[in-house]
Amino acid sequence: MNQFFPSGIPLYIQIAEALLAQIQSGELAPGDRLPPEREFSESLGVTRMTLRQALRVLESQGLLVRKQGVGTFVADAKIERKADRLDPFTKGMQSRGFVASARLILLEKRLANTLVARNLQIAISSPIYYCVRLRLTNREPTMLERFNVPVARFPDFDRHDLATRSVYEILESEYGVVVSRARQSFEAVVASEYEAELLGIEPGTPLMLEERIGFDQGGEPVEFARDLYRGDRFRFVTELALRDD
Repeated sequence: MNQFFPSGIPLYIQIAEALLAQIQSGELAPGDRLPPEREFSESLGVTRMTLRQALRVLESQGLLVRKQGVGTFVADAKIERKADRLDPFTKGMQSRGFVASARLILLEKRLANTLVARNLQIAISSPIYYCVRLRLTNREPTMLERFNVPVARFPDFDRHDLATRSVYEILESEYGVVVSRARQSFEAVVASEYEAELLGIEPGTPLMLEERIGFDQGGEPVEFARDLYRGDRFRFVTELALRDD
């Protein structure tokens, strides 16, 4: 690594950016182990404290993984999710060569609160099904799915096997409802203790919150979801075109 660090930018940031460039270029590949801290800091001509600050920056971004008593390693590449396309989790993961599965945490009838009622365009206190599923990629917990559907539209929804079937597949095959479009928003949040325990991460770890309203063929809202993706395992991408006007 180039040991010349220009002034004006904190040294640990410069080190983190240099490591990031090596990771992005493939010079440092997933699974590669970084040199021991003492050796690494000496090679850079910085203190171990400065090096640790740089490594923590990349750890917080999910780019490095520290294994106690073993060392620091380059993390697996993040999974890309298209932010500008309705891409069901199971199909999206399978198309990228991953094995997608689910673990049902909760499925119950409850009364719609103000937020859910507004987004599903139903009356407050209307009965809904509320579901929490842990989504796994190659058996690793990567996403916490939380969605609501109206009971009036989907009676007996709780009789279906949500541990093995896709929600959108159930809506289409059992109820004749195709979720043809969605309105989505994305927001950075941090994991609560409960969320962290389910996802196998530390409390306070960065997550991406995807809030989604799914609409049927006729434009009626049929699903309101607030899904949490692990920030160290996913990145969201979109394509933009220059407008003529």
